[in-house]
Amino acid sequence: MEKATFGAGCFWGVEAQFSQIPGVVETAVGYEGGTLSNPTYKDVCTDRTGHAEVVELTYDPDQVSYERLLHEFFALHDPTQMNRQGPDWGRQYRSAIFVHSPEQEATATEVIRVLTEQKRFKKAIVTEVVPSTTFWRAEEYHQKYLEKRGAVSCHI
Repeated sequence: MEKATFGAGCFWGVEAQFSQIPGVVETAVGYEGGTLSNPTYKDVCTDRTGHAEVVELTYDPDQVSYERLLHEFFALHDPTQMNRQGPDWGRQYRSAIFVHSPEQEATATEVIRVLTEQKRFKKAIVTEVVPSTTFWRAEEYHQKYLEKRGAVSCHI
């Protein structure tokens, strides 16, 4: 099993989308990329911790490739919006790929290069590709939030 971590706006809808992909065996929502240890949702919503709302995936690379996960990531949000997705704004909603290995970094960089070359988006991709740091699991009520409420998506 391998890990992948993505920030693509509000983590509820992102988690719901990734959990539908065959080969993704576990998802967890949380916070990553900031300076505050053990952040809470309330802390992150201040936009002062530096953390992004993220989804950490555990996936089976024999069933789904990291490249496929990247393509899903770019399809489910607007990677050209700086620090926002839809009505949600702030650095915690930034587009980010937290890589767990040099191979993931190379693949993410190459996918961005190809999407840019193909002019897949009308504006420049602003997605950060940065090393994974500490993943801080969000409060339990955020885990599988939409599933618990019988919803299949939110505004993403």
